[in-house]
Amino acid sequence: MYVCLCKGVTCGAIRSAVQEQGAVHLRDLSRNLGVATQCGKCACAARQVLKDALDCSGCCGEASEVAA
Repeated sequence: MYVCLCKGVTCGAIRSAVQEQGAVHLRDLSRNLGVATQCGKCACAARQVLKDALDCSGCCGEASEVAA
């Protein structure tokens, strides 16, 4: 899914930035991918994808299963 239409940044690109470039803040995504540098409407969604990627770091970028 596209997070930033202005720069064409997807969820996958943000997850890759976390895993491969060590992004931990929105400013890292802005510097590396251009997220939230034009209209800024994507900032909230980008923060959420970043948070999810950081919470799930090392789990292949997919939602982890919870054992019942």
